[in-house]
Amino acid sequence: MGMFWLLAFILWQIIPTQAAITVGGGGVGINIGNAGGGGAGVWIGGGINNGPTPSSPSVSKLTTAYTALQAWKSAITDDPLGILKTWVGSDVCSYKGVFCARPGPFVAGIDLNHANLQGILVKELSVLTDISILHLNSNRFSGTVPDTFKDLSSLLELDISNNRFSGPSPAVTLYIPNLVYLDLRFNSFSGPVPEDLFNKRLDAIFLNNNQFEGELPQNLGNSPASVINLANNRFSGNIPARFGIASSKLKEILLLNNQLTGCIPQGIGLFSEMQVFDVSHNSLMGHLPDTVSCLSDIEVLNLAHNKLSGVLPDLVCSVGSLMNLSVAYNFFSGFSQECSKLSFRKGGFDFSLNCLPGRDMQRPQPECLVIPGGGLSCLRIPSAQPLACGALLGNLEVNVTSTSP
Repeated sequence: MGMFWLLAFILWQIIPTQAAITVGGGGVGINIGNAGGGGAGVWIGGGINNGPTPSSPSVSKLTTAYTALQAWKSAITDDPLGILKTWVGSDVCSYKGVFCARPGPFVAGIDLNHANLQGILVKELSVLTDISILHLNSNRFSGTVPDTFKDLSSLLELDISNNRFSGPSPAVTLYIPNLVYLDLRFNSFSGPVPEDLFNKRLDAIFLNNNQFEGELPQNLGNSPASVINLANNRFSGNIPARFGIASSKLKEILLLNNQLTGCIPQGIGLFSEMQVFDVSHNSLMGHLPDTVSCLSDIEVLNLAHNKLSGVLPDLVCSVGSLMNLSVAYNFFSGFSQECSKLSFRKGGFDFSLNCLPGRDMQRPQPECLVIPGGGLSCLRIPSAQPLACGALLGNLEVNVTSTSP
């Protein structure tokens, strides 16, 4: 429900008129206009039913929108739910999935989620410069995002997830000036992810379940986003050593099911607001850094299916907010008394298939004779006792700078 409230908040901010936010039927609706006027909802169902008066200055905007939407309609080759049967005539505010706002009216949003449409996006859509939300989740659109979308100066949310888009990461998303929410997941985008994406003022970045590859950009931790999901791709190489040093406000990062190697960087401890950290199903090695204990808000820590080793630090297991900790399918050789309490204190602790002596459900002994990454040198801050989380940033900056090529 979190994204629905974000959607309602965004529309509330951009519509300078009387608006009532209603919740029902599993979604959020926005009723726009004066009492007794037409209504609009986030879901497919049409917008304002009454068109502009002949004297309205918005006539030209709606005429332009009509031309653009008809061009797009012509590029849609299959409409099994009959959504586009309503896309007839010049009153675009009555089209299903098209939502208008006052004063104007003007086209403020398009929501065609789960419409099962097949076709492509057309460059003519870029004339909808007042649109703030474009949601096309769960259709069969293919091709890529037209370069002309850079002209969508009011666009805040772009969701083209669960479609059939392909090719490189759409560079045009870097140039949509006010974008805050980008969702490209469950497509067939491939190649590297541009570094500039993580310099952009986005609050949510969803790139998971594509075919992106190459190393993670070095500025990954610079992003102001609260959620970054890069799971189920083909990323390789190390997690950047400077990860966390930019003091990001990141709350969730999901890197699971890639091909990452190397260490978990000490900078992870700088994400003071981190709630979910999932790097499972990679090939990460070395010891888990003590700085994980500085994640005072962490709730889910998933390190399963890697090649991590050593003793699971007592400091990590003592984090009070931790609800789910999985270290299964690694090579940990021991854990402290505090960690042993977790299996009794909380139900979400999984330490199976490691090399823990005297414990059930561990690896066969021959697999524990040679620990992967035994010669791996991971950057570590000076071992101050007790660990001073407040001093992490200065220590890490010194160490990263001194080891940089």
